[in-house]
Amino acid sequence: MYKQLNGSDRDLIAIWKSQGLSNKVIAKKLKRSVSTIGREIRRNISENRHYVAIWAQVKVENRKRLSRARHPLKNKHLFASVISNIKAGWSPEIIAGRLNKKHGKKVIVAETIYTFIYSNHPKAKELKLWEYLPRHKRRRTRKDGRKSKKVRIPGRISIHDRPGEINIRVSPGHWEGDTMESKAHKGGLHIEVERIARLILARKVSSMESVETIRAQKEIFAKIPDRLKRTITMDNGRENHLHQELNGIGIKTYFADPYSAWQKGSVENAIGILRRYFPKGTDLSQVAQDEIDEVVWEINNRPRKILDYQTPQEVYNTYKGCTSN
Repeated sequence: MYKQLNGSDRDLIAIWKSQGLSNKVIAKKLKRSVSTIGREIRRNISENRHYVAIWAQVKVENRKRLSRARHPLKNKHLFASVISNIKAGWSPEIIAGRLNKKHGKKVIVAETIYTFIYSNHPKAKELKLWEYLPRHKRRRTRKDGRKSKKVRIPGRISIHDRPGEINIRVSPGHWEGDTMESKAHKGGLHIEVERIARLILARKVSSMESVETIRAQKEIFAKIPDRLKRTITMDNGRENHLHQELNGIGIKTYFADPYSAWQKGSVENAIGILRRYFPKGTDLSQVAQDEIDEVVWEINNRPRKILDYQTPQEVYNTYKGCTSN
């Protein structure tokens, strides 16, 4: 009958190994098989390649403890929810945060989800969940944003003259705008982001010229209540040359410093999110506005950590005075 080794056995193994006895001799003394002794030493050897009884016992107890622990994703309802949200483009951090907020306690942590995604579990391999992650890979790569060219913009007002309430995000209706370029610089996607709600609005443009940008901006803001379209902060690109036309619809315009993308970080982050759907090199002229609208809807209805796991649409609706999307 098989009997597991105990602490006393491990003390004897350590003593006999230090005396130079072979595994075969030790096995005979303990009345165990040679393979049992060999496996015990291999599995529980210390970092300095010596068999130490105390260290071996700790490793054995840790393995027992971990084997008894129930993996959070073994709950079939939780598993189904996590998988569904990953496929919807939610990051593990967002999934964990939303679940914890919903239940009022810690249900799961993001690392647990990441561990499962990259595990050797047959289900994880079958689903290939890493393909749904924001970067579609384990390691992040450095991103280089589009740099502004030196263009003289009439009526330019510096971001440093922008009211302080905008900087600290205490009132809604202040936006950041930028254009995400298409393949070969042939047009792209003009994007506006509300600074508090992080709500994204986007329209296609056929070129990077100011005429196209101002058209897209007017279309974007046509359905926005006046109280929620107060200012826009943008960069110094040529596409913003006609910005003063926005003043006619009640929007004041401000400009970030050259090569200071961090000053309009909300829209830069939005571009990064949209690039997950439309990577660099995508010919946006071949993408329908309806498809772009669907992507934007999905992003706006995904919980954000910075919003305490509310969605941009939920936060925006509180300012808009409605509850429908």
